Amino acid sequence: MNYSVSVQHQDFDVAEEYQALRDSGAGTGAIATFTGLVRDSGDLQGVTGLFLEHYPGMTEQVVTGLIAEASTRWDVRKARVVHRVGRLALCDQIVFVGVCSAHRGDAFAACAFIMDALKTSAPFWKKELSGEEEHWVGQRDSDLARHRDWE
Repeated sequence: MNYSVSVQHQDFDVAEEYQALRDSGAGTGAIATFTGLVRDSGDLQGVTGLFLEHYPGMTEQVVTGLIAEASTRWDVRKARVVHRVGRLALCDQIVFVGVCSAHRGDAFAACAFIMDALKTSAPFWKKELSGEEEHWVGQRDSDLARHRDWE
């Protein structure tokens, strides 16, 4: 299996990420992707942006392990995760998850599993920003429930 993980401050180009997955070879019959964006709602009202931190080295290792786990459950030919850190504005891209497989069911399932696992298992910390207010976001019960559904 071929996979890569990038944790970075700079934005990413969804078209470039997709094309890299598209070039995965003749055995690929499906590509599923997810792109997460900064929205104006959360625990705080009137969110104006986010600040994301991570544990360098460990974060990449954990995310690589999540992709490896997905590949034991589904036919994953190639996978790519890009996660941004630092200060992000409304509508900025936060995360990209892409999975190639021979069939759509495996691609969809692996992509959803990786995204759900990122929300609960990867060492990222998110702070919502709203005017003068800042709020560190804890794990949501709904994210934990979605992750438990994969067990």
